Amino acid sequence: MRALRLLAWNSPPELVEVPVPEAGPGQAVIRIGGAGVCHSDLHLMHDFAPGLLPWGPPFTLGHENAGWVHELGPGTGGFEIGQPVAVHGPWGCGHCERCLVGIDPYCEDPAAAPVPGGGGGLGLDGGMAEFMLVPDVRHLVALPGGLDPVLAAPLTDAGLTPYHAVRRSWPKLAPGTTAVVIGVGGLGHVGVQILKATTAARVIAVDSREQALLLAKDCGADLTVVAGPDAAAEIRRETGGRGADVVLDLVGADATLALGAAAVRTLGDLTIVGIAGGTLPVSFFGLPYEASVQTTYWGSRTELVEVLDLGARGLVRPTTTTFPLGQAVHAYQEMAAGRLVGRAVIVP
Repeated sequence: MRALRLLAWNSPPELVEVPVPEAGPGQAVIRIGGAGVCHSDLHLMHDFAPGLLPWGPPFTLGHENAGWVHELGPGTGGFEIGQPVAVHGPWGCGHCERCLVGIDPYCEDPAAAPVPGGGGGLGLDGGMAEFMLVPDVRHLVALPGGLDPVLAAPLTDAGLTPYHAVRRSWPKLAPGTTAVVIGVGGLGHVGVQILKATTAARVIAVDSREQALLLAKDCGADLTVVAGPDAAAEIRRETGGRGADVVLDLVGADATLALGAAAVRTLGDLTIVGIAGGTLPVSFFGLPYEASVQTTYWGSRTELVEVLDLGARGLVRPTTTTFPLGQAVHAYQEMAAGRLVGRAVIVP
């Protein structure tokens, strides 16, 4: 079968022929219906070097995956051949306190995981191929209500990641509050929808691209703000001088972190989701009193079930552009050039 593989650090991926995987005990092989194209893959291609991570190439890309059960290993139950499923992307050890409740992204025994701190498309073979091996069926979630795998695939990361960030701040998103989403790309436009579907907060979207701000409005944003030196002042003006109760930074660059710090309200949350590598100086007078700053990574299996439910009910629907597997490299080029709106999905 064909697969899009990263063969070495600091190199573009290549389409190559690889054997079709076979399922062992407790495992499953998925026929891929959709594999999301994530901006973090560009970091894998260009920003990492040997030894920086506990895993490395070669491996098949694609950590946002959904499709149909193609094969179950001997003695493996809980699913049926042909059943539509999504793959929970982070694969932990399966036995630590975090993994036992489905929070594999925060596995506390990564050395015992299939690959330390990674998963399919992140050190092990992912879904940008016709078939994908899932090492434990506990990483599978049945798709609800006829949800199309092409729409479900990006929900496993571009939906799950902002959902986890929003969910942990639900107590601060009551009626009369304001949430700010910085960066309305593949994750951000879904984050706006999640805020509108699960909270009563007013949503302000910030981006430097006109097309992204138009997408934010289509996704339900109450107000859009052009990123720049006046953005924080505009957010404070629109919130009566108080600032935002919750700020979600889906970029994570120096400029966006500074904007978040300037826009967050006293007792508010500033959650850093984007991995652009920026830093945020913290000092006594550098942030409003009792403003909390946190980073998040992906989300739990239970939260993925909830996100897929929102998708099946039409409350959260990623804007997608599909590409056949033969054009997967082109899809990454389009994303790197900033020409994609929403999320690209590879459809083998």
